[in-house]
Amino acid sequence: MAMLSVTNLGISFGGLRAVYSFNITIEKGELYGLIGPNGAGKTTAFNLLTGVYKPDCGRILLDDVNITGLSTIEINKMGIARTFQNIRLFKELSVLDNVKIGLHNHFRYSTASGILRLPAYFKTEKLMNDTALDILKVFGLDKEADTLSSNLPYGKQRKLEIARALATNPKLLLLDEPAAGMNPAETAELMETITLIREKYQVTILLIEHDMKLVAGICEKIFVLNFGQELANGLPGDVLNNPEVIKAYLGE
Repeated sequence: MAMLSVTNLGISFGGLRAVYSFNITIEKGELYGLIGPNGAGKTTAFNLLTGVYKPDCGRILLDDVNITGLSTIEINKMGIARTFQNIRLFKELSVLDNVKIGLHNHFRYSTASGILRLPAYFKTEKLMNDTALDILKVFGLDKEADTLSSNLPYGKQRKLEIARALATNPKLLLLDEPAAGMNPAETAELMETITLIREKYQVTILLIEHDMKLVAGICEKIFVLNFGQELANGLPGDVLNNPEVIKAYLGE
């Protein structure tokens, strides 16, 4: 049974088909790349998978459970988390508190415990702090736990957004251009981090990326979208040497 199975997914905006006949199957533990020229429909596909948009047609199964049309909150609770092309941190909160927000689905205490500051509240808060710090260590951000997220350098803000998504304990992690705006050294470090979190947290990853070196270096399979539909799908070497894929990018 596949971790994610998407069949004939599609959506149109004002009569324009943004994504159609989108079919992809991702097995547990895979690291899959979703690429394509600008405007190919990649982020739209992510928005369909995470409930930001409701599809006009098609079906999305996560661990054989139909999640088509569910809300973003419901889909996150089912096990899909994501980052965004444009960073969406809670910039008025600390690095630590951003990650703790991602933990709230898994750590709970009663309203009375919170208001009255009962022992259960402090026990849960300590456990959340410790868990959040453990995640931040993976990204090299634990020393900046008390820093306002808005004061982090751009590359570290990108890392923090991934850390927050990871804190929701997803089965499937969707990364929308995680290396956007990074320099080569930051990109190389990010590649190592993505590989590490897949192994450490046993999470399946689907990423959108324009950096072909990153895609070829860490992805086991690549899916190419163009004009909202599949152009190629398969192993990196086969896909990136496909004449139709090369033509699509040169014509961008």
